[in-house]
Amino acid sequence: MAGVFEVFVDAESQFRFRLKSPDGTVLAISAPFEDKRAAAAGIADVRECAGTGLITDLSPAAAQVTANAAEQGCTVPQVPAQSPLSARAEHRRQGFGKKRTPSDATGTPLRRQAAAPARWTGAA
Repeated sequence: MAGVFEVFVDAESQFRFRLKSPDGTVLAISAPFEDKRAAAAGIADVRECAGTGLITDLSPAAAQVTANAAEQGCTVPQVPAQSPLSARAEHRRQGFGKKRTPSDATGTPLRRQAAAPARWTGAA
């Protein structure tokens, strides 16, 4: 079973959503939104990009893991460090929440234009 998104109003009367696992554990809570429509757009953005998100390990434990792996003769792939962006700046940079128009679409259309229907003349 998939997780569940819940939209709620916080103590400051702002809309937020939380993502809950099937067993009821809260996995994430969103930033505040002005209205329910904006919260729904945020949920759509999370659904769109959650599976493709990159992982950047900024924890100090990463150095310990690398040291332990070196002692055991293992190699640990090094990931280039990235400067962390705020969530909102990253959101704007990737264009999430932007309404797409047909002119933005690339590639071939999903459906071909239907041919004009044949007219029935009554004669057989």
